[in-house]
Amino acid sequence: MLEKEVINFERTAIVGIVTQNQSEEKLQEYLDELEFLTFTAGGEVIKRFSQKMERPNPKTFVGTGKIDEINLFVKENAISTVIFDDELTPSQQKNISRIIDCKILDRTNLILDIFAQRAETSYARTQVELAQCQYLLPRLSGLWTHLERQKGGIGMRGPGETEIETDRRIVRDRISLLKDKIKTIDKQMSIQRSNRGAMVRVALVGYTNVGKSTLMNAIGKSDVFVENKLFATLDTTVRKVVIKNLPFLLSDTVGFIRKLPTQLVDSFKSTLDEVREADLLLHVVDISHPDFEDHIESVNQTLLEIKSNDKPTIMVFNKIDAYKHLTIDEDDLITEKTRKHYTLEEWKQTWMSNVGEDKALFISATQKENFEEFREIVYEAVRQIHITRFPYNKFLYPDYKDAIEKEEE
Repeated sequence: MLEKEVINFERTAIVGIVTQNQSEEKLQEYLDELEFLTFTAGGEVIKRFSQKMERPNPKTFVGTGKIDEINLFVKENAISTVIFDDELTPSQQKNISRIIDCKILDRTNLILDIFAQRAETSYARTQVELAQCQYLLPRLSGLWTHLERQKGGIGMRGPGETEIETDRRIVRDRISLLKDKIKTIDKQMSIQRSNRGAMVRVALVGYTNVGKSTLMNAIGKSDVFVENKLFATLDTTVRKVVIKNLPFLLSDTVGFIRKLPTQLVDSFKSTLDEVREADLLLHVVDISHPDFEDHIESVNQTLLEIKSNDKPTIMVFNKIDAYKHLTIDEDDLITEKTRKHYTLEEWKQTWMSNVGEDKALFISATQKENFEEFREIVYEAVRQIHITRFPYNKFLYPDYKDAIEKEEE
């Protein structure tokens, strides 16, 4: 008889602040995302804490009164982890740990933890370990304060290397070793990419959990791991896809997220080489998410950082089957119409119409809605790149409609 597996979620509390640059509404969006990240990592959010401040407290991130309130809640409700929405400085983390007796994490630490869970290949594990070591290095000091001998003065002089120095040296050595390892793997991967010949390369990019892998499976008939959680994909998958008789390479890349830690962007630069070397980008957007415009902005920002913002791009608005908009009653004269009340048709009349008719698509990857239109637009875009590269092959790959007519004949 099979035993039923019981998953024990860690009881957690999350903390964020409202500042001049971050409104109450924005904070709630970020905390929603942080709650989803916590769930992905295996935690259950019991309570949210927020506070209005001009800027974060340099000692404890939030005010002393709020820290005491969180501490009391942690003790009374058996909370095992407190997660802060922004990156904590090493001193803030040390000060908070002295007051609250449980695990103290920040957004960066949480994302690193999810990445460590998701890393399958040795390459992904190396990248995650490098990011973790870079994150850990300035935070080592809190671990060995009882052995610290760097203060000087009476009773502090003496021979030998202290434990903290040994640890720092080990982490630094590990970082340089991992960087060398990544350089070697990068070299191998660039050779692999050059061996693919002159085939047109198409890359799926987008925010995390927008349905890139589902779309990849639907077009390429492949079996990439799909799950309704953040960062289900960490390793880049490349598949050869044929639409009608036109072959091209499609790659599924790691998703982006707001407030992405800098050391993660740096260590995953090589994974994003697939995006950098692509001829065409399919920017997948989850239109059913209330903040999808913010998601587009943060993906564009990351593309700008890796110098890939000028590539030909097709916007693919996914999950139209799950799209819901707010409605206003006919006799309601007070409620103002906002973007949250727009229907799909009204959205199409906004800035989306400026993208270009053949540059914006509305589909559902799971229900395969509007898939024929999607295949046609991708086929035409890939064909255009292919013909530019091989002018003599123009007759091999006719227009999409001509290709269908040929098939029917």
